Amino acid sequence: MGLFPLLHILLRLEGISLPLKNPVLIFSTILFIILFAPIILNKLRIPHLIGLIIAGAVIGENGFHLISRDGAFTLFGQVGLLYIMFLAGLEIDLAEFKKNSGKSLVFGMYTFLIPAGVGTIVGIYILGFSLQSSLLIAAMLASHTLIAYPIVSKLGMSKNRAVNVAIGATLIADILALLILAIISDSVKGTLDDQFWWRLAFSVIAMAVVIMFVFPIIGRWFFKRNDDSISQYIFVLGIVFLGAFLAEVAGVEAIIGAFLSGLAINRLIPNTSPLMNRIEFVGNALFIPFFLIGVGMLLNYKVFYENLETLKVGAIITIAATVTKYAASWLGQKTFGFTTDERRILFGLSNARVAASLAIVLVGYNTILGQAADGTMVRLLNENVLNGTIVMILITCTIASFSAQKGARNMAILDNTNDTKDETDISEKILIALDDQSLAEEMMNLSITIKSKHNRDGLYALHVLQNDNPSQSDAKAAEKVLEKAATAAAATDNYVHQLKRYDSNIVHGISGVVREHDITDLIIGLHKRKEGSEGIMGYVTTGILAKCNITTMIYKPVQPLSTIKRNLVIVPEKAEREIGLPFWLIKLWNISKNTGSKLVIYGNDYTIDFIKNVAKSHPVDIVYKLFTDWDDFLILGKELRSDDNLYIVMSRRNHPSYTPAMQRIPHYLSKYFTDSSFVLIYPMQSGGAGNEANDLINPSVLEPIQDNLDRLDEIGRNISKIFKKRS
Repeated sequence: MGLFPLLHILLRLEGISLPLKNPVLIFSTILFIILFAPIILNKLRIPHLIGLIIAGAVIGENGFHLISRDGAFTLFGQVGLLYIMFLAGLEIDLAEFKKNSGKSLVFGMYTFLIPAGVGTIVGIYILGFSLQSSLLIAAMLASHTLIAYPIVSKLGMSKNRAVNVAIGATLIADILALLILAIISDSVKGTLDDQFWWRLAFSVIAMAVVIMFVFPIIGRWFFKRNDDSISQYIFVLGIVFLGAFLAEVAGVEAIIGAFLSGLAINRLIPNTSPLMNRIEFVGNALFIPFFLIGVGMLLNYKVFYENLETLKVGAIITIAATVTKYAASWLGQKTFGFTTDERRILFGLSNARVAASLAIVLVGYNTILGQAADGTMVRLLNENVLNGTIVMILITCTIASFSAQKGARNMAILDNTNDTKDETDISEKILIALDDQSLAEEMMNLSITIKSKHNRDGLYALHVLQNDNPSQSDAKAAEKVLEKAATAAAATDNYVHQLKRYDSNIVHGISGVVREHDITDLIIGLHKRKEGSEGIMGYVTTGILAKCNITTMIYKPVQPLSTIKRNLVIVPEKAEREIGLPFWLIKLWNISKNTGSKLVIYGNDYTIDFIKNVAKSHPVDIVYKLFTDWDDFLILGKELRSDDNLYIVMSRRNHPSYTPAMQRIPHYLSKYFTDSSFVLIYPMQSGGAGNEANDLINPSVLEPIQDNLDRLDEIGRNISKIFKKRS
């Protein structure tokens, strides 16, 4: 009947039977639970994840029995679990992941070996189980699920080094734990032979190769040819479940395939892209909550008073699980020199048990060894362990959520405090000058990708109408261009100030907006069909460069920014002496970090050494190549691949980094690089000719850098400070 028979009786009087059968009513009930459970429990400072698990226990068959955990619910729950692992692989900073791969391996062994060793001892000497049963308990304790990852991600800590280490360790610990499960399962069946090892090794390697190497090729091909948002999202879901299925075929759990799928297409879905926003939104709003509610529905409160043996087993494995994971996290903190809050994150992400533990205990419970004298079935893991595992899941998930939330929240507060201390009057304002509707979306993608996290004023989209009395069709065309830009930005939760300006010419219109709104960065689009040097450096572009001394980017997109593998950056000699160096360099760093694409820096020895010093404190995927002869610029065509984006750092005349060979660059681009995306970067510069443009420099932007122009060693430290605030 359930927890409250009176409730069932009252509902029956109203003609409603429990559990609910109407699918519309069931779905509506779940949605209201997802909406209100976190709100109510957050007032008690209980993480929303725990609120959903508790709600699941209340509505499940062991509570009010409002809803049955049927096949549909199980399916949605499985999707949610795979979604968590997929998001972890998708959002991970690959540069940090590579940098911390050694730490992930070490912590992965800590968080596997310590619980596994203790679990084996507990199983044999405290619970009195056989070696096989004890090894399954060891595997349960050694595995973990990233159930607290949504909390960490929501607080903006998904790129933290401790999070990267914990995610990598999860893959290691779960693979080893599930390997134990496969070994025990085959040994019970009597099929554990030499072929088992070869078969398992081959299938796992084949699965990993297909996911990590074939999926990115398919993904890049698809994203180049399909810009429909719905099609892209469906494609991503298909990739996730295909990867999960391949993992199951290989003999490991589906969560491994989902995580590897996220890693595989990580570079194709920038963190700032509309697609990433949709993936996170749907997962956090629907699939992940379904999974958490489903976990809660497994909880049987009756075990707390009906079977003391179950309570004993649950208490023992819960204590062992929590203590061993804490010990591994503490050891990881001491080994890597992490802070206390980073240890909390390590513990929070590695302590929760759900997916692998459930898989292991269910296999053990369903494995029949024989029949006892009283007729009962002898199982590899008995019912007490099954129910005790459910108790362990609830408690470890609760502890993990509190620990991860506290650590991530403290670090977020510390970051905000440091940002406040370092704040200057610098305020980033990016203006996108729009003319062609077909370029609006890609130009917005670039601006969103390069903008800093401290961009408080949003983005500015401008369309200039060149006479005082434009036709009605021109006015409508301008509105359509601005609306498309605003829609593209809204898909990533960014706000765009739509500016429609009437002026005698485009140059006056853009420069006027730059002056009036204190714009710091300007993006100008170049249609890929335009040919000839006049198409690149015509009257409008040269006029704007003469009047606007701000960081200016002239962008010609040939393929989506998300499908770019490498960013080739050509840096002139003495670029480090220019006052605008930190600002364009930060934008390149943001492109690499947000898209996962590689930076290839071309420059002379001194410039490369200078940038290397910046990269020490702010690592991204970057390589360096020597290039000094701008007169031989066309030789770079041999280096350019189809999925590369070319960034050329230019200079206005009579400035330190200017070279006469730059005059020929627009001609080379329009003639020899027609099938390649490129960006011409004109940095903010001080002094020299063209003083009219210097009038548009915001003094508050210059002050933090001006004092260090003659002390190059100090510029690196100044750049690091700006990076911390703006990247």
